[in-house]
This record gives sequence, C-alpha cells and structure tokens, in this order.
Amino acid sequence: MRIAQIAPLYESVPPQGYGGTERVVSYLTEELIRQGHDVTLFASGDSKTRAALVPMCPRATRLDSTCRLELAYHFLMIERVAQLAPEFDILHYHIDYLHFPVSRRLSVPSVTTLHGRLDLPELVPLYREFAELPVVSISDAQRASLSPANYCGTVHHGLPLDLYRPSAEPGEYFAFTGRISPEKRVDRAIEIATCLNVPLKIAAKIDRADADYFKQEIDALLDHPLVEFVGEINDEQKSDFLGRARALLFPIDWPEPFGLVMIEAMACGTPVVAFRRGSVPEVIDDGVTGFVVDDMGSALAAASRVEEIDRRLCRATFERRFSCERMAADYLNLYAQLIEGGHPDRIHRLPRGVAA
Repeated sequence: MRIAQIAPLYESVPPQGYGGTERVVSYLTEELIRQGHDVTLFASGDSKTRAALVPMCPRATRLDSTCRLELAYHFLMIERVAQLAPEFDILHYHIDYLHFPVSRRLSVPSVTTLHGRLDLPELVPLYREFAELPVVSISDAQRASLSPANYCGTVHHGLPLDLYRPSAEPGEYFAFTGRISPEKRVDRAIEIATCLNVPLKIAAKIDRADADYFKQEIDALLDHPLVEFVGEINDEQKSDFLGRARALLFPIDWPEPFGLVMIEAMACGTPVVAFRRGSVPEVIDDGVTGFVVDDMGSALAAASRVEEIDRRLCRATFERRFSCERMAADYLNLYAQLIEGGHPDRIHRLPRGVAA
C-alpha cells in the first residue's frame, strides 16, 4: 500500500524531547515500513525515518528561533500533499483540520487522526461542515463532546515492544512527565508526593504558552527538598526514569484525549495513579495497571499502596493492548476499507482486564 503520513511541523518526527503526536506518527510510520508498505512522510527536515521524507521546513518550528509563522509551512505542506496525492492510495493526516478544505476536493481517500482535545464549541460547526471527511479518535472518551465528526474508528496509540525495558523492582520516587501546564496539574503531583513524604522527579517540558503559569504557580513549589525538576527527557532516558519510579502520577484536570505517558509507564512495568478524566478509564485497568481516582483523598490513598500492583502484569497488559503492531494493524484495516469506499466499523480491541 502507498501511504502518505502528514505530520505537524512543530516537532521533528520523532521529537527530540516532548511531543506526543510526532512520536506516534514516527512509531506508526516505521511499523508500516517494517510490514512492507511504501510510506512517504511529510514532516520537518530534521526528522529521522526510513520512509521517503518530504521535508517541509528546515527544522522543527518549536526549536527554530527564526520561525515566526508556523502556519505558513503547514499550508505549504498541504499544497505539496495535494500535488503529490495521485501517487498514494491513502493520505493520513495528523494536523487537525487545517487540510479539510483541500481534502474534500481530492479524489484520493484520506483519514485524519484527531490527537487533541475536542471539547471546544468552535469545533462543532467546523466538523458539521466537513462531515464527509473521515476522522479517527484516539479514545472513545475523546468523542464525547464532538458528535458531528465523521468517526470511522477509535485507534489507541501503540509503542514498539522493544522501546522500553521493564523494571521488576520499583525505586523510591514518584515520577511526573509531560508538560507543565494548568491541565496537567503538576501541583497535584507535588502535593501527593510531599504529603506521603516520597521524592518526586519531574521530567517535563515548559511551552512558551505556559511560561507565565510556570513562573506564577509552579516555580516556587520546586524548592521543596523532595522535588527534583529534571526537564525534558528523550526515549532513551525514559526506561530508567519511568522504570525506576514507584509509580507515575497522572493527576490531570482536563479531558485527556489519550495520555501517551500512561502506556510508556506500563511498558516500563510502572503502575499509574491517574485522575478519572478523559481517556484514563480506557487506558488504565483499575487495580491491575494502576489506580483510577476521583479526588486528592483517593489519590493519596492509591499512591500509598502502589506496591500492590504487579509490575509484570503492567508490562504484559502493555504488550497485549498497546503495541505499535496492533496500532498499525488497526490503521491498515481502516485504510483498506476507506480505499474500498466503505465506512469502517469501530475498531475491535481485546477485552480490557484480560491478562496476556
């Protein structure tokens, strides 16, 4: 199959540090190639891939201090994809809705994975207008606030099985990783750790948009002797960082579309304590791969008993439910049905909570 993967340009594929969407695009692209498909990747010029790379800007725009108009590169990419569209069997977009006016005018089938939050009222008339364009949700919960979208499947993210090494024995600290932002609630993670007198290591990115929040709300909290701010880390560093943690704290305060770090922790054999928002109940098997909690009281109680979770079962559940092989197979099923002109049924997944 001739497949075009169209990635955001904010980070390279894969990203040098934080970057969930671009990381998933990389895993999917490389797995499709491993399975023998002909893949072309539209991405930033500093991306690394075995696919045919069409570089749309010299480097990832977030790390390019000279770039002031990120959307200009994205619109150039959309035009380039349209020019090359007849060379592909399917166009797979990961750039939200930017391409919709062009895609509805192309004869080549396309599908768009929605990686972000969908609970914004402005999106309702947009997706109602472009209701013929098929989209993929990354969790069933993500769909809840945007019914007009033309969902053709739900595909949970997946990771390469050999990306992270599981650790059979926990370390002495809690871990937090992701972004420092109001919705990710690192302040809650700090409160949980300090109340339980457990060290907390924070490996996180600070976006320019969140710089004021960090300075005003979080910076002073990092002075606590139990708290260590590590900064952004890459895939090579995550095995040790997550694998040696007692648990990953995921105390979110927003409708999380998926939460890639939860399955990264599971791949390392590390249980997750997560608030019941968005995709969390779909990803975490409560009492099996971690605990799903509703408030700070239950979070403290759960974090104090994470040693009850079997770390081997965390890893086994990851291998069964969240491999990139499974993710690629789900997408290939969708591609085939879209190429044939049908509307795929919702992707079938193995029952949750069943041991491998």
